[in-house]
Amino acid sequence: MGQEVLKQIQASNDLSVCCGVDKNISGNYDFPVYADIQDVKEQPNVIIDFSVPAASIEVLIFAATHHIPSVIATTGFSDEQLNIIEDYSKEVPIFRSSSMSYEINIMSDIVAKLAVLLKDADIEIVETHHNNKIDSPSGTALLLADSINAALDNKMYYEYNRHSKREKRNPKEIGIHSIRGGTTVGSHSVLFFGENESFEITHNVESRSVFAKGAMKAAGFIVNQKNGLYSMKDLI
Repeated sequence: MGQEVLKQIQASNDLSVCCGVDKNISGNYDFPVYADIQDVKEQPNVIIDFSVPAASIEVLIFAATHHIPSVIATTGFSDEQLNIIEDYSKEVPIFRSSSMSYEINIMSDIVAKLAVLLKDADIEIVETHHNNKIDSPSGTALLLADSINAALDNKMYYEYNRHSKREKRNPKEIGIHSIRGGTTVGSHSVLFFGENESFEITHNVESRSVFAKGAMKAAGFIVNQKNGLYSMKDLI
C-alpha cells in the first residue's frame, strides 16, 4: 500500500512526498526514507499511514509531538489501541477508517438500511483477501457488521467460530467468515436470508489504487480540521 500511495501521489497535482518511513528500506527514492519515524527531520503537512497497529501508535506519538494531522488507514487494532487513538485525537486531527474505499462506506449505509427493512433475516458477512493479509476478519467486515448492528439497536452479536458449535443458528447473530488466498485485493458480501428468498450485496476491489486515492482524499480533508477523530462518514 505504501508503494501504491506513492504511485498515486506522484500522478497527482495536489500532493507531494517529502519523506517516507519503512523499517525495511529498499529501493532508490528522490526523498529521504527512514527506518524509524522518530528520526524524521522534515515537517510534513499530513501523514498517511498504512502499516500495522503497533507502528501506527508510534506514528501518532510523532504526529502529536509535532502536531501533524494524520490519516490512519491501518486495520486490526485492539480495543486498547483504539482508545489510544481516541486519546491522541484530542491533541491532533486524526482520520481513521477501516476502509479507505468511498463505495464501501456507501455500502455500509445501504446494508444498515436493509437490516432494518429485513429485520427477520439471518445476516452473514463473507470477506475475501489475498494470502498476505494479517488481520482476520478484515476491518471492513467489522465496519459493515458494526453499521448493521447499530441500525438494529446493537442487539446483535458476532459469530466467528460456528465450526466449534453444535446448535442451530441464533437469530441474533451476524456470522462473519474470512477467506484468504491468492492475490485477491478485497471482496465483501453481506447476505440476508429470509424464508424462501435471500438478498445479497457485494463490493469488489480490483486495484489497491482505490484505497490509495481514498487516503489522499482523507489527507486533503484532515489538514483543515480541528483536533478530533474523523472518519469516512465525515468526508462523505
